[in-house]
Amino acid sequence: MENGLGFANFLAQIDEVGMVVLALLVSLSVASWYLIITKSIANFVAKRRVEAFLDRFWSLDSLQAAQMDFKDHEPDNAFAELAKLGINAANDSKNYHSHKLAAAGGLSELVTRTLRNGIDQEATRIENGLTLIASAGSAAPYIGLFGTVWGIYHALIQIGLSGQGTLDKVAGPVGEALIMTALGLAVAIPAVLAYNAFVRRNRIWLARLEAFAHDLFTLVTVSEDNVPISATNQTTHSSEHADSSLTSYDGANAQAISTNERS
Repeated sequence: MENGLGFANFLAQIDEVGMVVLALLVSLSVASWYLIITKSIANFVAKRRVEAFLDRFWSLDSLQAAQMDFKDHEPDNAFAELAKLGINAANDSKNYHSHKLAAAGGLSELVTRTLRNGIDQEATRIENGLTLIASAGSAAPYIGLFGTVWGIYHALIQIGLSGQGTLDKVAGPVGEALIMTALGLAVAIPAVLAYNAFVRRNRIWLARLEAFAHDLFTLVTVSEDNVPISATNQTTHSSEHADSSLTSYDGANAQAISTNERS
């Protein structure tokens, strides 16, 4: 029985197709692990920054104070970016006075569109790299299986040419070819686990972001509605004055009609 069996012997006897398959598996493994590590670190840092921002944001007195706070602290997370977008949208609504296309529909519609666009941009950002991880998790086993089939095919050809079909001659090359399947599984299993973890994290992240956007929308619209209360009261007084004038006018007309009938 030959002693020169194993992964080194497999690499020495592999052909061009096998090398391409092996290089593809190694590339998928390196790319997926790079994304897994970098996204894990980014998610951890983002969570820490969001917690610090929310503690600071909810301790402020008003949206004006929040706007001043953004001048001292540049947004470094999705929640801060969304808050800045919402406050800027409210200011733009005041400046445009609904005469511009950007402010069409009033304050509520403008803030809603702005917050929704911010959430959509964050959803797009956090999904970067997930396609590659999912592709590695789903395709790597089949790539490894293809390499195994190709390796077994060439191993059987070599055994047939040598004329020695005993078990010790067949088991070694076939076992070496199965290394490709093992490599494919080694690439796929971490990728699948990481993909499921990232999808769950993104779902929870977006749910928190939407809840914050709802609270922010309420704050912005209520803060804006408190401003024109005096104007609303003036409008109410003007309407009451117009109604009293109209009542006096109707009374005068009724008196004139009564006088004409008497005459």
